[in-house]
Amino acid sequence: GMLWTAVNERDGLGDDLVPDYITSVKPAGFYGWPYAYFGKNKDPRLKGQRMDLVEKTLVPDVALGSHTASLGLAFYKGDKYPKKYHGGAFIGQHGSWNRSELAGYKVVFVPFKDGKPSGKMEDFLTGFIADAESGTVYGRPVGVTLLPDGSLLVADDVSGVVWKVSAK
Repeated sequence: GMLWTAVNERDGLGDDLVPDYITSVKPAGFYGWPYAYFGKNKDPRLKGQRMDLVEKTLVPDVALGSHTASLGLAFYKGDKYPKKYHGGAFIGQHGSWNRSELAGYKVVFVPFKDGKPSGKMEDFLTGFIADAESGTVYGRPVGVTLLPDGSLLVADDVSGVVWKVSAK
């Protein structure tokens, strides 16, 4: 099968740049760091350095929002969740630290069909933000993994809890 990764992109370009993402990993593929982001978008702080690499930069498969700190990634191989989850990707979003409004702080799901993304990202597990205005959070999901029984484990490194999400 194809190797996939979650990427926590760079900071310092504003609230809405640069989106974190998941992507398939191509042999010898170049994904931009540090010269470009999300395809051939040049990092303005590097003033046109290494244009040869910028031109080779691949566009990632799925944008997950800027500064979401999308870290954990697990593909659902079980059969306990509803059919729409089968083969799709769960992503733990640790959450932003440098945005004017909080982003992330949840687990999202991206549907896949035949090994490729097939629909829009959707929220799967939320409720980690206690008060968005003050920036208070109950937790920050980071790692996600699946158990043999088909349930999802979510590691939360703020509350010190591992959440188990099972289907009814």
